[in-house]
Amino acid sequence: MKVILAHPRGFCAGVIRAVKTVELALEQYGAPVYVRHEIVHNQHVVETLRNKGARFVDELDRVPVNAVTIFSAHGVGTVVENEARERQLRVLDATCPLVTKVHIQGRQYAARGYQVILIGETEHPEVIGILGQIPAPVALVRNIAEVSALRFAANTPLAYITQTTLSVDDTLAVVEALKRRYPQIVGPDTRDICYAVQNRQTAVRELSRCVDLVLVVGSVKSANSVTLRDIAGESGKPSYLIANGSAVRSEWFNDGQTVGITAGASTPESMVEDVLAALARIAPLEIEALTGREEHVQFRLPAGLIARQ
Repeated sequence: MKVILAHPRGFCAGVIRAVKTVELALEQYGAPVYVRHEIVHNQHVVETLRNKGARFVDELDRVPVNAVTIFSAHGVGTVVENEARERQLRVLDATCPLVTKVHIQGRQYAARGYQVILIGETEHPEVIGILGQIPAPVALVRNIAEVSALRFAANTPLAYITQTTLSVDDTLAVVEALKRRYPQIVGPDTRDICYAVQNRQTAVRELSRCVDLVLVVGSVKSANSVTLRDIAGESGKPSYLIANGSAVRSEWFNDGQTVGITAGASTPESMVEDVLAALARIAPLEIEALTGREEHVQFRLPAGLIARQ
C-alpha cells in the first residue's frame, strides 16, 4: 500500500500553546489543575492530560475557590471571566490568540455602532465564546440560505466576523452573499481565517488529487477535522474521519491503492502514527510526504507560566 502524508497536518500553534499551558500548569502548580471544557477537541489529548492530573469541568461551579483554572483554546464569554474573578480562581487563559482577535474585532465593530453578523456554527464552543464577548446583539449565520433570511434594513450599518475553523471556501461564499445583499457591509479579509485551517485545507486538496482514498485523523467534534473530511470528499474520493488506528477497516482498501492521510489541527502526530501502524497490519507500506507550506508561528504562553528551557 502506498501512503502519502499531507503537509502541514496535525497540531497548530494555538493547540500547541493550549496543551503546553496545561502541562506547564501541572508542573508549576501541581495536580489538580482545572480546565473548563476540553482543552482542544481531541479525546486522546484530553485523556493524556487527565492522566497527568488535569480535571475537566463543564462549568466553573465545579472548581474549588482559588484553584488553578484554564480556559480552553476555544475561548469564553465575559460572563465566564467574571465568574472566575468572583470565585477568585487563578486563571490561565489558553484561548487561541486568533480567536481572541475575533473577540476584539467584534467588540470594536459593536462599539462603532455596527450590527455584527457572525459566520459560524451555532453550538460550537468558539462561537459561544465569541457571542459572549460582544456586548451587543449578534446575528449568527451558517450558510447562504441563512443570509437570505436576514431582515436588516438596507441602510443598517453592518459588519461581519467569522469563526476561525470554518471551510475557507464556504466562508468566502457566505461573505460574498452578504456583500451582494448588503453592499455597505464591512468586515475582515477572509485571509484572517486561521492560517493553520487554510494551510490544512489547501494541503488536503493537493493530497486528494494524487490518492485513491483519504483518511482524516481527528475528532468528530473538531470542526476543522470534519471540514477536511468534507473537502476530501468533494474530490469524489472516498474519505473517512477516524480518531485513531482502531477505526481503520480493511474493507476500505483494495490492492494497489494509494491512501492519503492528513490530520486536524487538534490531532497529535502520535495518532497519525497509530493509523500508519494499523495500515501496516493490512499491507506493507510505502510512505512518502507531500511538500507544503512550512509553519513557523509560535504564540506566547499565558501570563503566569514559565516556559521550559
